[in-house]
Amino acid sequence: MTESDRTQPAPAAPAATVEEVALAAARTFGLAPAQPDDRGTSATAQRLRTDPDTVERDLIKLVLTIVELLRQLMERTAIHRVEKEDLSEEQEERIGMTLMILHERMTELCDRYGLTMDDLNLDLGPLGSLLPHNGS
Repeated sequence: MTESDRTQPAPAAPAATVEEVALAAARTFGLAPAQPDDRGTSATAQRLRTDPDTVERDLIKLVLTIVELLRQLMERTAIHRVEKEDLSEEQEERIGMTLMILHERMTELCDRYGLTMDDLNLDLGPLGSLLPHNGS
């Protein structure tokens, strides 16, 4: 490779190819562009819109939902390991304390952003809810 080869930018993809990929993706995923003045849009297009006033809260809600899901998975794993007697008493105590502190922090963050733990439980339609009700 010569010095001039290293300094030249990589050739750009042809515009037609990029457009074809975009159209194929839109057909595959059923995406419709959201337009501010379009009242008769599909449910998919409605979900793609964001309200600038609630974007921060919605993002926090999504992040807290993921953290709560992981917290519950960690809790179930810890319970399973305790039942198998796979942990020392010190490890059980440390895991229990960590999970309690994480739950308290989650509650504090929900309070700060005006959310409840039930708000974090996403409805997955026919699959049901993401999280077990009441943390059980």
